[in-house]
Amino acid sequence: MAGSTINTVQNIFQSMEYGPAATPSTATAQAWLDNHSRSLGLFIDGKFVRPADRQSRSLADSKGGHVCSTVCAVEADVSQAASSAVSGHKAWSGLSCYQRAKVLLRLVGVLGQHGQCVSELCELCEASCSPSALVRLLQYYSSWAQLRDTLIPNWTPLGVVAVAVSEDCSLYSLMLKVLPALAMGNSVVVVPGRSSAPPALLLAQLFVGAGLPAGALNVLAGSDMSLGAKVAQNPSISYVTYSGNKQDGVTLCKATAGMGVPVTVSPNIGASCPFIIFESADIDSAVDAVIEAAFKKKREVHWVLCVQESVLDSVVARLRLRMAGMKCVALHSEGDRVLVDTAVQVAQQQGATFVQSCAAPPSGAQYPPTVLCGAAPSSPFVVSPSPGPLLPLMTFRSNTEAVTLGNHSPHGQAASIWTEDLTLALDTAKSLSVGSVWVNSHSVSDPCLPVSGHKDSGTCTDGGHEGLYQFLRPSSSSSPLPRSSPVSMDYSKFGTAASPAIIPDDSDPASAPKPYLQFVGGKPCKSVSGCSVAVQSPGGSSVLAYCPDGGRKDVRNAVEAAVKVQPGWMKKSPSARAQSLYSLTKGLEAKRRDMAASVSVQTGLSMDEADTEVELSIARLSDWAAYCDKNQGGTPPLPQSGSALSLPEALGVVGLVLPDENPLLSMVTLLGAAIANGNAVVMVPSQKYPLPALAFIQVLQASDLPAGLVNVITGSRDELTAALANHSVIKAIWYWGSAEGCQYLQYTCTSPLKILHLFCQKEDGGKDWTKSHPSLLEEMWRNAVQWKSVWIPTA
Repeated sequence: MAGSTINTVQNIFQSMEYGPAATPSTATAQAWLDNHSRSLGLFIDGKFVRPADRQSRSLADSKGGHVCSTVCAVEADVSQAASSAVSGHKAWSGLSCYQRAKVLLRLVGVLGQHGQCVSELCELCEASCSPSALVRLLQYYSSWAQLRDTLIPNWTPLGVVAVAVSEDCSLYSLMLKVLPALAMGNSVVVVPGRSSAPPALLLAQLFVGAGLPAGALNVLAGSDMSLGAKVAQNPSISYVTYSGNKQDGVTLCKATAGMGVPVTVSPNIGASCPFIIFESADIDSAVDAVIEAAFKKKREVHWVLCVQESVLDSVVARLRLRMAGMKCVALHSEGDRVLVDTAVQVAQQQGATFVQSCAAPPSGAQYPPTVLCGAAPSSPFVVSPSPGPLLPLMTFRSNTEAVTLGNHSPHGQAASIWTEDLTLALDTAKSLSVGSVWVNSHSVSDPCLPVSGHKDSGTCTDGGHEGLYQFLRPSSSSSPLPRSSPVSMDYSKFGTAASPAIIPDDSDPASAPKPYLQFVGGKPCKSVSGCSVAVQSPGGSSVLAYCPDGGRKDVRNAVEAAVKVQPGWMKKSPSARAQSLYSLTKGLEAKRRDMAASVSVQTGLSMDEADTEVELSIARLSDWAAYCDKNQGGTPPLPQSGSALSLPEALGVVGLVLPDENPLLSMVTLLGAAIANGNAVVMVPSQKYPLPALAFIQVLQASDLPAGLVNVITGSRDELTAALANHSVIKAIWYWGSAEGCQYLQYTCTSPLKILHLFCQKEDGGKDWTKSHPSLLEEMWRNAVQWKSVWIPTA
C-alpha cells in the first residue's frame, strides 16, 4: 500500500527500537491488573468497554487485600452484548468445522504462553483452575469442533447461549460449559460470579487474540444472579445454562419463568456426597484420601464418611493418627463459625463423639478438622452440612445398607467407593443414584466423561459426547418455546379452577354415552373424586363419552404404583424390555380397527386417515423396541491410566402431559421413548382428544408390561400438571400445553429440581409427529436418560 512503512527485521535491528508493550504472556497477573488500573470493564464485541455511570464491586483475596473491581452491567450492556453475540454467531458458525477447531487448538499454544498469568489470577481470585486443566478442555473440545458434522450429523447449533455461574463457582466449571458451546458453533454470553469474573475476562481477551471472531464470546459481570435473568430476557438468547450453588440456580429458574427460553442448572456446589469404605478396602489409602478430600482440598462438596462396622475401629484409629497436628482450617466468615458451632452442639446433643486435630479456638473464623462419629442419617449436620471442616461418620453392615446410606441424601452428584473387590465396586456403583462414581479415588475429572446430576443435583449433562447435545438441536425442528414476557400469575391457584365435572346418569344406560375408566397400577379404575367429564364430538354437537375427572390423589396413587415397579423394570435386560415393547406393538396391531375408530370419532378424521395414524403408531413402537439395546454407553479413552464407564440410566418416574396433535401417534412416541429406557410413566392424555389414550388401555392390559409401569389419568390438564409438578418423586415432566402451564412448571419445579421439556401448544398445529427423522428420535431417547460415569484407576 502506498505510503506504508514496513518495519522489517533488518530495520528493527539497525534502529534497536523497543518492541510493543508486554502482553499477558510476559506479564504477571498483577501487571495485567495494573494495566487495567485494577478496574475491569465488560468484554463486548471483542474488546474491553467501560461504560460511564456504572456501579462496580470490589474483589478481595484470601487475606483481605484488594485485587480489583469489576463493572456491574445493566440492561443497555446486555442488549449490546446480545447484539454483538448475534453477529459473532453468524461469523463463528459460518466457519467450517476445521476452521473452528483450528482456532480452539490455537488457544492451546496461547495458554502455554499465558499460563503463568492465568494461574496467578485464578489463585488471587480463588477461582480454582489450573492451566493444564484448561489445556485439556481445549484439546478435547477442539477435536469435537472438527468432528461435529461427521459424528453428530443432522444437528445444528442453538445460536446465542448464555452461561451463568454463582459467586463461588470455579473457573473450570464455567469453561466446561463455555468451550463445548463454542465448539458446536454457538456464540456465548458469559455471566461470571465475583471470583471467576477476572479470569473469564482475561480468557476472553486471549480467545479473541487467538482468532475467535469478535462477538463470539462476551463477558458481562454483575452484582448478583439478577443479571442472568436480564440476559435470558433478551430475545436473542436461545438457551441459558447455569453452574454453581443451588440457591442461585433456583433464583435464576424462577426469575426466567415464562420468558420462553430453556434453562438448565448444574448445582455442583454444596452437595452431600458419600465416601464409602468397605472392609475389603486398603484402609490406609482410604483414610489418606478422605482426609485430603474433606480437609485439604477446596470443598465444593460435603463428604459423608460411611464405614463398614467390621473396620470401624481401624478407620477411626488411623483418622486420629493422620489428623494429629493438622492446623485449623480458615472459614469464609464469622457467620460460618456460628454455623459450625451450632452443628457441633447438635451433634453433641445426639450423642456423637469427636475426632479433632486440635482444640477449637474460642472464637474467630477458624476451626480444626473434625470427624463426627456416630452420626445418624437424619441428623441436620448430615442432611444439610455446615460450611466448616466437619466430616460426619456413619456405619453400615452390608452392601445393601451402604447403598441405602449413600442414596439417603437428596443430592446425587458423586460418590467415592473404596474396596479391592471390583465386583462389589461395580455393583455398588450401579446402585448409587449419583452422576459420578470414583473407585479407590476421588474428585477425578476429565472432559471426556459425562456428568449428570441425579436427583436434586442438576437437570443437564456436562462433559463427554453426551454433554454436547444441550448446545445443539435437531436440524428438522424449531425452538419449542416461543419467546414471550412472563404473565402475572398466582402460582398457588394454578390448576385449581373447577372443571365441568358430571355424574353420569345411570337411569338409561343403553342410551347414555360410554363411560371410560382411567388406568392406575395395572387396573382400570374410576377417579378418586368419582366424577367424570363429558367428551364432546369434534363439532361440539354431542357427547361422545364420559372420562374420569382425575386429580391430585389419582396422581399420588399412580406415582406410588410406578415407584414400586420402576426399579425392577430398569434392571431388566435391554432385550427383555425390547420383547415387552414388541408385545405391546402386537397388541396394538390386534386392536387396529378399534384404535382407528377411536381416533376417527374423536378427531373427525376419516377411517382411512385414522388407520394411517395407527399404522404409523405401530411402526413407531417397533422403532422404540429396536432402540432398547442400542446406544448403551461405552468406555471413553482417558488421558491417564485407568478405565472409565459411561452408562445411560433411567430417570425414574416421568410425567407426560400429552399434545393434542395426532393423539395416538404422539402418545406412543413419547411413551415408547420413556419406557424403552427403563422409566415408569404417569400419562395425562390430551384434554381435547382423550379417547385414543383411553382405548389404548386395552392394549396395555393385554401386554406383558409390569402393572403400574404405565398409568393413564384423565381430567383437567392444568390441575393434573400442578399435581405432577408438586410431587417430589417425579424426576422429569414432558409437557405440551399453554404458555401459562410452561411458566408454572419453570417456576415450580425447582425443589426438588425436575428435568423439563416444555412445548407451547399452538392452535394452528404444532409438531409433525408423522415424520420419523433420526435426530428427533435420538433427541427423545436422550431426553429419557441420565448419565453416570464410573472411574476405575489402575496402579
